[in-house]
Amino acid sequence: MRTALNINKLNTVYNKTARYYDFYHRIGTFGLDEKGRNYLIQHLVKENDFILDAGGGTGRSSFLSLKLTRGHAKAVVLDQSELMLEKGREIAKKAGLSDKIEFINADMYSIPFNDNTFDKVISTYSTCPLDNPANAVIEMLRVLKPGGLLGIAHSTNPENKITRWISTKFENLLWKFPRLSLGCRNIELVSDIQKLNVSIETNKTIGFIPFYFKILIIRKP
Repeated sequence: MRTALNINKLNTVYNKTARYYDFYHRIGTFGLDEKGRNYLIQHLVKENDFILDAGGGTGRSSFLSLKLTRGHAKAVVLDQSELMLEKGREIAKKAGLSDKIEFINADMYSIPFNDNTFDKVISTYSTCPLDNPANAVIEMLRVLKPGGLLGIAHSTNPENKITRWISTKFENLLWKFPRLSLGCRNIELVSDIQKLNVSIETNKTIGFIPFYFKILIIRKP
């Protein structure tokens, strides 16, 4: 697995791309990011849920969750990039949803909420830039209520050797330009999650050359 960007570099990248991140990420992945995000939300979110959007940036997953529940849910968007959060607050204000979404500048390794707080936790493409994504999973599970669901979408390697070789070559090229790669690398989380006292209810891969995303839904006992 490729070494992650250091945290200062990562924050600089996201602050510089905050104004156009959502559009850029959607176009740059041929809409596959939105496909994965929608899958998770449709299979996780219910009315009246209290949701943590971990590493949520501008809150795209939270806005889609509120749309699905017709506003009958509440969300907290947590991210380290203050400029991403500012953009999210602007979107929420224009949409009249400021009372439904709270934006918090914080670290996925140290989420400032008590144990067993949230009904659902969503992490869409926020674990792949981290230097230790497995620790972030443990922290997200900590704040999830017993019986609750954690949904993760992250960049991954395809299983086919030829496809993986092509995908890796493309990743190597993108990695030379941090504002293109957004610090997102192909990671593997399933083996770490299997060591935890949780059940993996969904484990699927979506995508095509060169972009592949792992979709995971995890239930906390």
